[in-house]
Amino acid sequence: MRILPFILAAVIAMPAFADPQRWAAEWPNTDFDRSAIEFTSVLDGGPARDGIPAIDQPQMMPVERAAGLSENEAVITVEIDGQPPRAYPLRYLTWHEIVNDEIAGLPIAVTFCPLCNSAMVFDRRVEGQVLSFGVSGKLRNSDMIMYDRETESWWQQAVGEGIVGQHMGTELVQLPSWMESWAVFRDRNPDGLVMAEPAFNRPYGRNPYTRYDTSTRPFLYDGELPPHGIPALARVVRVGDRAWPLSRFTDSEQISEAGVTLSWASGLASALDSDDIGAGRDVGAIRVRDATGADIAHDVMFAFAYHAFWPDGEWMLGR
Repeated sequence: MRILPFILAAVIAMPAFADPQRWAAEWPNTDFDRSAIEFTSVLDGGPARDGIPAIDQPQMMPVERAAGLSENEAVITVEIDGQPPRAYPLRYLTWHEIVNDEIAGLPIAVTFCPLCNSAMVFDRRVEGQVLSFGVSGKLRNSDMIMYDRETESWWQQAVGEGIVGQHMGTELVQLPSWMESWAVFRDRNPDGLVMAEPAFNRPYGRNPYTRYDTSTRPFLYDGELPPHGIPALARVVRVGDRAWPLSRFTDSEQISEAGVTLSWASGLASALDSDDIGAGRDVGAIRVRDATGADIAHDVMFAFAYHAFWPDGEWMLGR
């Protein structure tokens, strides 16, 4: 695994630095007296607050005008009834991790944590207020800690829950979304929209975490590894507190269990494999639907992250 030097440069992994008094200058408005976590579980991931800049009000363009996207590279798809479907390419989210957008009056946060492969979309409305999110630069269990700019509360991206500050214990509403290839999105949605390249100096299309998802150990993670002999960086489909290993799709492209149907289709490149984000090995795309055929909010994350945040979760092993 190779991780770009600037990501490693400022890593602090010493519990002695996990002290709110040291963070107060950077986080003057965060109420550290309200915390659901042990501060020693928080690590500095490298870049400081907003060192990974979230995108606000992204420019969207018709799919027919999009250029430079590879056929198999991953996008996060969001479909709101009555609105053109939207695609958010991981070539951008890898470098920004959060996109604050609005679709027909619905404020959403499109999020991606590369270290956990966690891609989730949230409703930004909380207790009658619309929040906007940024990247804190902090990690817990290798997962991005987001913050809201209005109260500077900290939020755990993988679970969508406030962990420090005014919104401690508040859960964001996760919206249905899924990863699929650019080609599949484009061909299914000729009238769809795709996020345009942000106006930042970043090597978009390059993967800074080369071969990460075939590593034996996650970056900046010292927690317990998954049970049942499941590799730490194996992908699992999480629905609620249940997880289906993607290895179960070796013999079948569809699994119906626990009231949901999970469908797998080839043709989606891993964004955490080769240097070229669109040239990664084929890991396949997942859709999750209920008995009526409606899409269900879910996540395709690494097994170690699922086990870290849902230690008592149910592993759907099919045996």
